[in-house]
Amino acid sequence: MTTQEQSNSLQAAIWNGSVPLDIRLSPAECRVYDQADSYLVGCTSKRSRFRLTKTVVFQIQYPRLSYLPFLLPRLHAFFAFFLIDPSVAPHEGWFSVEGVPLKWHYPLGLLYDLFSGAAPAQADRSDDANHSPSRPQPSTLPWRLTLHFTDWPGDQLVQPDAEGKVLHDAFINSVKEADFLRNGTAKGIIYGRRYKSVWSHTDGPDTLLRSANGNGFHSDKRSAFDPIAQKLLYAQGAPLRHIPLKLYLPSSPSAAEPLSGHLRVIQSLVTPYLHGTGEPQTLGTALHGLVPALFPSRKTPIHAKPVLHGAVVPMSSPVEALLTQAAYLDGWLHLGLVMMA
Repeated sequence: MTTQEQSNSLQAAIWNGSVPLDIRLSPAECRVYDQADSYLVGCTSKRSRFRLTKTVVFQIQYPRLSYLPFLLPRLHAFFAFFLIDPSVAPHEGWFSVEGVPLKWHYPLGLLYDLFSGAAPAQADRSDDANHSPSRPQPSTLPWRLTLHFTDWPGDQLVQPDAEGKVLHDAFINSVKEADFLRNGTAKGIIYGRRYKSVWSHTDGPDTLLRSANGNGFHSDKRSAFDPIAQKLLYAQGAPLRHIPLKLYLPSSPSAAEPLSGHLRVIQSLVTPYLHGTGEPQTLGTALHGLVPALFPSRKTPIHAKPVLHGAVVPMSSPVEALLTQAAYLDGWLHLGLVMMA
């Protein structure tokens, strides 16, 4: 397989990545004694002679690249019969896992990598930069989430509005920030129409779900999105200035951060090439510079593993190559740091 074929295969795997979800209404908001039926995305129901499962089944999986709030209108319609207060609006819904509220402006794939407990896939070779995203492990599937429509955790989450402007603005601001880091300007987003094209390919509003092929996003959508992403990547026809990279480190509650499920987000300027030598910046050198206590070695993970799209990323991977092949839809490399035993 040629390098270009490997790149295409990797990008296709990322685009088609998905997670089956088991979404259940919070018992505190359910008006029946038993819990309401669960809302399953991407799982197969089983009927037996002695028991008929009540679970409604949809033969699609939810894309790792998309965002949970796009499911809320469907979820609200599904659970309306069971809600104690059916008058609550769909946009008032929020998700939690084991009591931890999930940040709705993070892509599903990042949330799954951080909170599901699934072990990330390992590359076949430690020096292979062309790692493949993992398929979620059976032991963690379907990923069970709890849906709430009351008691919004305002100390942890910003509440979206009914028109979806808050979600739209959060995504576009992230795209603008990534564009500014790459090119030193965000004019291509601010003054052009490209931002509308990028937004239409996240799922907003519900574009990708309506054209899903059962394994993630529709291939036609990817062929339309790739040219937009390339134009944004090298908008000025000049080398990249910086790599949009964010590190996410789950931490335990403390006196300073008493909330459960706290995430420490680490961000700094990361150049594509090392200052002085001009050699390509690898993920290992970038991590050593950002969090040297966790990554004392530039070549070997010792205390933590860098995880992207469900797979451990080799430390030798050039960060610019990672950006061009494995960025999320907002143009960022959202890298989870998973502590090693």
